[in-house]
Amino acid sequence: MAKEPQTPSQEDESDHSTLETEIHDPVETLEHESEADDNAEADMLAAKVEELEESLQEAKDQQLRAAAEAQNVRRRAEQDVEKARKFALERFVKELLPVIDSLEKALEAMEDGASETHREGVSMTLKMQQDVLSKFGVETVDPEGEPFDPQYHEALTMVPSPDVEPNTVIEVMQKGYLLNGRLVRPAMVVVSQAAN
Repeated sequence: MAKEPQTPSQEDESDHSTLETEIHDPVETLEHESEADDNAEADMLAAKVEELEESLQEAKDQQLRAAAEAQNVRRRAEQDVEKARKFALERFVKELLPVIDSLEKALEAMEDGASETHREGVSMTLKMQQDVLSKFGVETVDPEGEPFDPQYHEALTMVPSPDVEPNTVIEVMQKGYLLNGRLVRPAMVVVSQAAN
């Protein structure tokens, strides 16, 4: 088929639209590339921001944990120091208890043949010892007539007793002592049991 000859006005339109397409295409292409670059860059920046926010949150968490741990360590140290202060006398108290026991036994033994002066002297010495110990937080455990408590009493023997309820302390052989609420020495006791 033979080509139809084109009129000059058709040629101009054809050339003009081709030129227009050529002119617009690079601009559009550049705009699309620019938008794609902007989107990629925005995505990259958003990812970086998210990563930095996560790092910041982790750093805050670590800082909070470190502060909490430091506070716990400080509190434990204060408790240890307080316990050391409270119970520093424990060994000393344990060494004094036999002296008090001896004074109590001496006072019991003096009832028969000792003069009133001797009895009064030993009694005053015993009271002074007990006052000094109580001043430093030492309490006496004298559980006669109370229910047996294995945390504070040590049973030497059990004796059948119809008059007293079972597991009641009926005699204290040696008093017990507490230092600031902590047991230094249990009371040595005789405990009742049900009569057969």
